[in-house]
Amino acid sequence: MTSDNGEQRQPTEIDRIAEDWVTTLADLDPDVAIWIGMPGRYEEFGDLSPAGRERYIDEAKKVLAKLRDTPEADDVDWVTKRDLAADLELDLESHDAGLWKRDVNVIASPAQGIRDTFDLMAHGTVEDWTTIAGRLTNLPGAVDGYIETLRLGIRDGVVPARRQVREVLEQLRGHAAKDGFFYEFTGGAALEGQGELPESLKSDLAKGADASAEAYGKLAEFFASELEPAAGEQDGVGRELYELNSRRFLGAKIDLDETYEWGIEELARMVDEQTRIANEIKAGATVEEAIEVLDADPARKLHGTDALQKWMQDLSDRAVAELGASHFDIPEPVRALECMIAPTKTGGIYYTSPSDDFSRPGRMWWSVPADVTEFNTWRETTTVYHEGVPGHHLQLGQAVYNRAKLNTWRRQLAGTSGHAEGWALYAERLMEELGYLDDPGDRLGMLDGQRMRAARVVLDIGVHLGKTLPDGSGPWTAEYAFDFMGRNVNMPDSFVKFEVNRYLGWPGQAPSYKVGQRLWEQIRDEYKRREGDAFSIKEFHRKALDLGGVGLDTLKAALLER
Repeated sequence: MTSDNGEQRQPTEIDRIAEDWVTTLADLDPDVAIWIGMPGRYEEFGDLSPAGRERYIDEAKKVLAKLRDTPEADDVDWVTKRDLAADLELDLESHDAGLWKRDVNVIASPAQGIRDTFDLMAHGTVEDWTTIAGRLTNLPGAVDGYIETLRLGIRDGVVPARRQVREVLEQLRGHAAKDGFFYEFTGGAALEGQGELPESLKSDLAKGADASAEAYGKLAEFFASELEPAAGEQDGVGRELYELNSRRFLGAKIDLDETYEWGIEELARMVDEQTRIANEIKAGATVEEAIEVLDADPARKLHGTDALQKWMQDLSDRAVAELGASHFDIPEPVRALECMIAPTKTGGIYYTSPSDDFSRPGRMWWSVPADVTEFNTWRETTTVYHEGVPGHHLQLGQAVYNRAKLNTWRRQLAGTSGHAEGWALYAERLMEELGYLDDPGDRLGMLDGQRMRAARVVLDIGVHLGKTLPDGSGPWTAEYAFDFMGRNVNMPDSFVKFEVNRYLGWPGQAPSYKVGQRLWEQIRDEYKRREGDAFSIKEFHRKALDLGGVGLDTLKAALLER
């Protein structure tokens, strides 16, 4: 491991096991190689069939056995061994629970993943587009494997909820259409700078688009004719599966009942804080009235995605420059952050890490719905800090940069949603403390997001565990969840629909943001108590981020128990 980033560390046997695991993952699933920017068979897909799943589980068991038999050489090894073993153990539990046989949801299942990786692929040269043409040609095989797995789930009675099947079916039909992603993507194929694609390559791309759209049409037909009739009526997954998912997304075990009650209290606190800020925007105003004032302010409005992209980039660049000069040591490669408009139109905002050599920088993506053309900056200033610096980009980019100490798995693949998203919410509050959200409108926007995340804790645990509603009037239902969310976010109905469907189909993920923030703050506060007068927040952040991605139980143990 060599780098200009601090002291050097000789690779250990634990490191070699972790590096071999990354190589194995990239071999089993070329998407992994694309994601982290390592050499691989980019034109291919992983095997999504039951046979492919069994191969993955066999390899995972081998790695877990090696880890258990290998002593750690230092504290870095201790973290790697603990966290990788926990990750693999959860994989085996999830496999035994059959989650892979019912893997359908509106945002992060193979139905989306088969298409999503095209967003990360280079597409500036003839070689790049040749690889993409090959991948498009191979896409039908990935779809066939996915169908085979879901058919096994139908046979075994392990099926997704009907609501998820119906919502994803619409996505599939969109991709299968003549004006869908594949035709738009290949129709816009061009080389960087001057020059035209060879006619033969244009023909291969057109054939690949046809094959891919046809494959998505086949998948849509399977969803409609076989999967939907077999799917389950119940949206909630129950306590056992929910606990498993919660541990997966947090890397920590929590008391779900206590967390539900805390979520109710935290939501009330966010509402009170919003009400106070609303009064600063307009004396005596309700939150809704303050929002009307902000939305009517032309100085806070952007028109079109070009203006949105430029605004995001400018705000991000200023944050990197100013925080890098004062509160954080930001290495030069990490200072590059690209703000992008995503080619999809789902409404999500997300971050993708830099490739391992930083040839592809970290990127903040905004997937703008087709009918949205105006954007209010007061809502999204905190989003730029969440996705960029000091949020995801600082956290994940710093891990990629830390080659001197961390193996590839630790830098690029380790970690949980609770660790990453919890840090991003923690970062939003940090920016408030540093004065970057002194504007009442921007601060209300931050609180709007925090309120949404608190509401998600209550909704997600409530609906999946069948908890009693906060007002005690009865048990949670999906129908109540849509109404509840609509009352706690200031977003269009289309956003509320997508978000709640996401929570119903991806149990445990949405609460990981706010619960992750809570755990980050608890760890910091305990660290501060132990350090006493010697406590340095900058030093705490450095130590925490130097660990790379880890589960939150591992983060706590590394900072408080080692």
